[in-house]
Amino acid sequence: MRIRLPQRKIVLLLLCCLAAACAKTPTEQSAAGATANEAQKIKSTDVVKATPQEATIKRGDSADVVVPIKITHGYHVNANPPTFSYLKATELEVPQTAGLSVEFVRYPDPLKKKFSFSEQELAVYEGEVIVKARMKADTSAQTGKRNLSAKLRVQACDDKVCYAPGVLDLTLPVDIK
Repeated sequence: MRIRLPQRKIVLLLLCCLAAACAKTPTEQSAAGATANEAQKIKSTDVVKATPQEATIKRGDSADVVVPIKITHGYHVNANPPTFSYLKATELEVPQTAGLSVEFVRYPDPLKKKFSFSEQELAVYEGEVIVKARMKADTSAQTGKRNLSAKLRVQACDDKVCYAPGVLDLTLPVDIK
């Protein structure tokens, strides 16, 4: 069976239309690539900021070191404790230092939210939250101002994906009286 010239043109035209319908346009390809690259470029520490406030503690007494945390709009971090053990909780770690110790860390009440990637609600923090570390100054603690090193461990997520966990290095300003 031999195809005539007009029929060949129609067949070629149909094949071109089919190929065009199945292919992504350059704009769609670059948008999909940008989304994948964007997900790879985002770090948990890029969307979470912490600004510890100075605390005053009397020797032999306890006080809260307040750490406000700001999570960029459109993102969330896992609460402490997290909904599931495999999720990385937001965690403030303050090592003990001469004359100062951490009695406990108090985390805010979480939001319970449903996301497309989870079958049940997850306990998360969004927006601005406050974490407090209850510090005790021994009676032998040296008076004066000092900066304590601390770490805030976070894992940021958006409504579709979670990013690699990260650690923010913090300085907690404390004045011992």
